[in-house]
Amino acid sequence: MIGNGRKNAGDGPELAPGAVIDAARNGLVYLPLGGAGEIGMNFYLYGCEGKWIAVEMGVTFADQTLPGIDLIVPDPSFAESLGDDLLAIVITHGHEDHLGAVPYLGLRFPRAPIYATPFAAGLIANKLMDAELEDALDLITKPLGARFAIGPFDIEYVTVTHSIPEPNALLIRTRFGTVLHTGDFKIDPNPLIGKPTDEAKISAAGDAGILAIVCDSTNATIEGKTGSEAEVRESLTELIGRCKQRVAVACFASNLARITSLHHAAEANGRRVALVGRSLWRYTEVARACGYGVPQFLAEHDAARLSPERQLLICTGSQGEQGSALSRIAARDHAVRLEPGDTVIFSSKEIPGNEKPIAAVQNLLLAQGVEILTDHDHFVHVSGHPAREDLARMYGLARPKIAVPMHGEMRHLSAHMDFARSQGAEPVLVTDGAALRLAPGPSRIVAHVGFGRLVVDGLRLLPLASPVISARRRLTYNGLAIVTVVLDRKGRLAAPPVVSIEGVLDQEHDAATEETLADDVVAALRSLPRRASDDDTMVQDAVKRAIRQRTMAEAGKKPIVQVHLVRLD
Repeated sequence: MIGNGRKNAGDGPELAPGAVIDAARNGLVYLPLGGAGEIGMNFYLYGCEGKWIAVEMGVTFADQTLPGIDLIVPDPSFAESLGDDLLAIVITHGHEDHLGAVPYLGLRFPRAPIYATPFAAGLIANKLMDAELEDALDLITKPLGARFAIGPFDIEYVTVTHSIPEPNALLIRTRFGTVLHTGDFKIDPNPLIGKPTDEAKISAAGDAGILAIVCDSTNATIEGKTGSEAEVRESLTELIGRCKQRVAVACFASNLARITSLHHAAEANGRRVALVGRSLWRYTEVARACGYGVPQFLAEHDAARLSPERQLLICTGSQGEQGSALSRIAARDHAVRLEPGDTVIFSSKEIPGNEKPIAAVQNLLLAQGVEILTDHDHFVHVSGHPAREDLARMYGLARPKIAVPMHGEMRHLSAHMDFARSQGAEPVLVTDGAALRLAPGPSRIVAHVGFGRLVVDGLRLLPLASPVISARRRLTYNGLAIVTVVLDRKGRLAAPPVVSIEGVLDQEHDAATEETLADDVVAALRSLPRRASDDDTMVQDAVKRAIRQRTMAEAGKKPIVQVHLVRLD
């Protein structure tokens, strides 16, 4: 098995990387290693005539079950095994789940240049500079709508609309047929920043014949049409006009259209806008460098000089992220202070899994007398992904023979399968690690390869199942006891044991319990047979049992126990 991959029973052929490589040598293969069966961590491979490209190299975000970890990236082991046959990495747009892993994984593919349009390329360049990798990787910027060859692949960027500047679909032409890889998209006739979806180009490709569409599934369960950003601007302008004091708005830093809408809404209501959060400044600076008309904003300390009714603060932290601007403001750990009667608008959607941290931030704000408004109360957000009418429009333009849902959990992929069938396409369910031969012949899963996740732990990448992560999780949930035992040459205690315990008992009882634990260790060692006292493992096991029996009786916990055993000569 390559990497720390996994395979579900009934998924098809066994793990067989060689079969995948053979299929790509004689045909066209699609192989997701992240992003198919989940939302986030997008990493898709296409193989043709023995050569490969990767589309996206994204991250996903850790939750509280991974202490000390913020980011997770796809395990690239199979892609690495391709060596020089992996020709390039092509990025569709600038969201973290599509390009955030480049600083962590890019060095594993030193001969594969990274292609991106200007806005995404600017974001990648900033990341590489922060990581001191700007000279280590070959970043190639392509203009919007560019068409270029990479080995047997003829790649063309197709402008679509989403919730970030310069989202692109990809037309991937090969001698076996054309694939439309949609990236993240919706059909928005008035996106405010950038151009509408290039329907003419997609339709022309459909006329020429599209073998397969690999398509965004995020909103495949939702009827109707995804709304327009222009409609949100009107709603926010009206809503902010009703607010009496200071207004703070939490939104995604990458949503430049929303940020400019908030600036418009503020000006219409006599307010000035400040950005609060580093990523907001980073995205707006890159957008200006790319020629987008992003307005100028105040710094938070300049906004503080204005009366509250003239302030509008755009903040990071719409998902309750620890350390974000809004989380720190809610915890009263930020220079910005909100007061009773102020309003916080969450101009975003709750990403599944973030409900608890978002609720925690909202509860802190409500306790301070701050009014909270969300998309449950008002029209303050519109998705960047296609609902079923948008999907129908895309299928009508592309007219693919085969439909491959991606970018979604299993419920989204399943709904998309049924929908694609209703549009006249042959749907194929493909999840991470499954290699789909698109051509020649009927499409089918030919094999599975190993896939998995790596966690970003400081300066290193570790497998999700790393003993380091397992130990940290056990420490977090169970606490730690450290015991120092000194024995003489005859295996007798040469000094009283020293016990230190953390994360198990409250401070009031720690000292007394540590003395009791030391007594328990003495009793356990004195009860050992003479031969056992000469065996380090048996001594350590006896100490661990004594500690855990006491802490279980006192607190119902079995901490990790580390025994430092010293023997005197």
